[in-house]
Amino acid sequence: MRKITKPVFFIVLLLILGFAYLTYAGIHYYYGDIRHSYIKGIDEIRWGIDIQGGVNATFEPELNGDQETTTDEMDAVTEKEITKDDMDAAKATIEQRLVGLNITDSEVYADYTKHRIMVSFPWQSGEENFDPSEAISELGDTAQLVFAKGTEQPANLEDPNVVLTGNDVKHAEARQYQDEGKGEISWVVSLELNEKGKQAFADATTELAGNGQISIWMDDNNISAPSVNEPILDGKCQISGNFTYESAKNLADKINAGALPFNLRSTSTNIISATLGEGAKRAMAIAGVIAFIMVAIYMIIIYRLPGFVASIALLGQAAGSLACISGFFPNLESFTLTIPGIAGIILAIGMGVDANVIVSERIKEELNNGKTLNGAIELGYKRAWAAVFDGNITVVFVAVILMGAFGPTDSVFGTLLKPLFMAFGASTAGTIYSLGYTLLVGIVLNFFFGIFCSRLMLSSLSKFKAFKKRKLYGGVDKND
Repeated sequence: MRKITKPVFFIVLLLILGFAYLTYAGIHYYYGDIRHSYIKGIDEIRWGIDIQGGVNATFEPELNGDQETTTDEMDAVTEKEITKDDMDAAKATIEQRLVGLNITDSEVYADYTKHRIMVSFPWQSGEENFDPSEAISELGDTAQLVFAKGTEQPANLEDPNVVLTGNDVKHAEARQYQDEGKGEISWVVSLELNEKGKQAFADATTELAGNGQISIWMDDNNISAPSVNEPILDGKCQISGNFTYESAKNLADKINAGALPFNLRSTSTNIISATLGEGAKRAMAIAGVIAFIMVAIYMIIIYRLPGFVASIALLGQAAGSLACISGFFPNLESFTLTIPGIAGIILAIGMGVDANVIVSERIKEELNNGKTLNGAIELGYKRAWAAVFDGNITVVFVAVILMGAFGPTDSVFGTLLKPLFMAFGASTAGTIYSLGYTLLVGIVLNFFFGIFCSRLMLSSLSKFKAFKKRKLYGGVDKND
């Protein structure tokens, strides 16, 4: 405590204000018509179906590439060839592709009788010329990645020329690549192979080094067929081609999600109208700003200097919540924000107000019990910690349960709580997951901004002569 000096308040204040501004505005640059973000702003938040609208699509198996198969014929064949496990695998893959795009406000249902998969998901943030057909196309692609010796497409996965499949890829991501000879920058898909794939690729490139090629196929499309110049032994390679950032990221997402067990074709596509619309979204934003100002005024009037510091901490907490939703950094995707998610932010901020009220009351009590100003601040935070921690940790438990129950079944919390929810059947990602996420993020930020940062600022201000009056902290001056 005594090591906290006067400049600390201004340093923390500037950091919070700068963070809040960057969260709001972001930092962007344009390469032609393509916008890239160094830091993402709130305009890149992906809004849920209930606010922005989205797409509803129905998928059916495409049998032997025949899209003219009648419903009766399809039912007769799929009854024999497509099992419930196949449908579950297709459903899980689509869910994983949606999660890979950080779309949590989605609904995926499997109709085992008619062999259909119904999908609903929100529009991309900032999308003006929305093409629903293009948006759903990547969800139905089989996305079977194959590396093969030579330039001919392998007949099947059992072909001896097959070197790798998508199952051998540990992770894929879009990256920029600069050709040192030409100085040109292009986008590639960088792959990291698992142990099995690493060994298989090392063997193949050793065999073909200097006199062979390895062709790369995504479904029936030849992406590239680079020559093998030398053995690649570290399990890392790149797929090059005429990629843009979007196409490279799209391919990386498909590889990460895995392949569908059969081809899917969309039989219907519908645009879902937003429940609230842009007008209501603006109204919510204005209401939120007004509510924040009123809370800040109330805290300052009732708790004076601690209330002022608490208001700055709450600004940091609100900015942090929005940053975790917008993605903030370019390598993090925007999180889908729904109406329940907004409720989670409000509830978490309310918990932040509650924490600061408890601390302020404890400081006031210590001052009225005769403690020095520095002693009262130190004891106030110390003795308030147990109550603040107990109140917030219970909300963390609720948030984790919500994310486990209503989030993707293969997520961290979904896997952790699987024994608890397995009796109720598989759950799907939905709007309640957004509530759990914003609650969890808000509570974590409350500990950082509401306790740690506010303590630094208040302890720093107490070092100024003008702020040593006990009345500024709710106490009574000894001279009164």
